[in-house]
Amino acid sequence: MHDDQTLATERLLSSPPERVWLALADPAQLARWWGPAGFTNEVERCEFREGGDWHFTMVGPDGQRYWNECRFDQLLPGRRAVIRHVNAPPFSLTLTLSAEPGGTRVGWAQRFDTPELARALAGVCEPANEQNLDRLAVLLAQP
Repeated sequence: MHDDQTLATERLLSSPPERVWLALADPAQLARWWGPAGFTNEVERCEFREGGDWHFTMVGPDGQRYWNECRFDQLLPGRRAVIRHVNAPPFSLTLTLSAEPGGTRVGWAQRFDTPELARALAGVCEPANEQNLDRLAVLLAQP
């Protein structure tokens, strides 16, 4: 899924899809890896089910706070999750998990509502998306 509204990347992680899924499904683990480097998360609500709400505040390294309101639109355990970012900027994030020798290939596709929004945010979101995957890899490497 690549078009002028989508920022996409992928990563091979050395954990099975079930373990990667748990890092997404468990709010305590999700809060530890979600977001760019240096950010922390304060989760208010995380209803990990289709149609469930996920409300949290990301706190930047400088202490600035960023409210996030999301909804889990699709959850196919161990295979695919679609998360809708409801507040600004509006986008849908599709995570795909595919078992491969040595781990799981994680696809990360952030589709904005307009091409203009995707272009405007690419400089921030593309490195942040890679940092998200870096943080997930670190979490998965822990016993």
